[in-house]
Amino acid sequence: MTIRVLHVAEAAGGVERYLYALLRNSDAQTVENYFIASRHYEVEKFQKYVSGIYQIHMSHAASIKEDKNSIKEINKIVKQIKPDIVYAHSTKAGALCRIALIGMHIPVIYNPHGWAFNIIQSKKKELAYKLIEKVQIPFTNKIICISEAEKESAVRNHICSADKIQVITNGVDFELLDQAQKITRKDLGIPEDAFVVGQVGRLTEQKSPDVFVEMAEKIKEVIPNSFFVMVGDGSLESKVRSLIKAKELEDSFLITGWVNNPTSYLNCFDVATLLSRWEGFGLALVEYMYGGVPLVSTKVDAIPYVVDDGVDGLLVEPNSPEEAAKAVIRIHNDPTLASKLVNNALVAVKDRYDVHRVVRQTQQLYQEILAK
Repeated sequence: MTIRVLHVAEAAGGVERYLYALLRNSDAQTVENYFIASRHYEVEKFQKYVSGIYQIHMSHAASIKEDKNSIKEINKIVKQIKPDIVYAHSTKAGALCRIALIGMHIPVIYNPHGWAFNIIQSKKKELAYKLIEKVQIPFTNKIICISEAEKESAVRNHICSADKIQVITNGVDFELLDQAQKITRKDLGIPEDAFVVGQVGRLTEQKSPDVFVEMAEKIKEVIPNSFFVMVGDGSLESKVRSLIKAKELEDSFLITGWVNNPTSYLNCFDVATLLSRWEGFGLALVEYMYGGVPLVSTKVDAIPYVVDDGVDGLLVEPNSPEEAAKAVIRIHNDPTLASKLVNNALVAVKDRYDVHRVVRQTQQLYQEILAK
């Protein structure tokens, strides 16, 4: 019997990459996938991997009027498809889905892709997010956490009991990474002899683009031929550009803006960073590791579960451009260390983070839920 699964997602970015890898590698003989996506998604690339795709408006911000309309649309599509399971991805889609399905007796899987209450924010917002998560647990059959850190956070904050949670650690599609067309330094106008430090991630508070610029200033003082690349766009882009200008780093900086395949740029990096202030997993870390780029990241949330400090990467405190700069300079000055980090990372990533393992575990969970 084929299991009919309806995926619902509002947030793009890492969630979109996760979903694309999952759906692309799903076993069509076992699972028939459908997809409701927000307007943030480029749905065309998903079409050949699903039996039906629906794009609706889902506001990221809270809006009673817009949220009511989204709930009605989800409810209508669910009645049309009649899925065996609904799988909601991220906080907003999780909330809308579970409200839309009240009284429909359809099993619901929810993957927060990083708990919203772990975001650095006001205490009032943090408590509100925790309450939202707690009140929806009775309408949830299983929660998928993308790391052990996320599970521990849920239990510690009394969101639900441990037996409600299934940890399915994130994975990446290595085949897609292998197929990615490599961007060269010549393509970007970067000198071939430059020491390039790059970061893949949205230019938002979470990813600390401001810390990246502060770090760059310190690296430039020690390594004059250093160059810096930020792959992505985001709400802080104008502020980041102003900071780069204020520090007179414009000739040594490139912000690519939004790109289809950020991993194409790894070919240009000598060191990659992910300086997150909070992180549910850090998919870019696995991509750096597979791409053979030594990395520097922060000691927050799930990252120490992904990166073994000193073994397959270097970890520093968040909000510390001084520590980040020292770690990057250390890798620059020690080619033996750089090679060790890269070699260890490649072994670790192939062993732990293959998307086919994610697919197997997810499909097994579908079967277990329906067998109850």
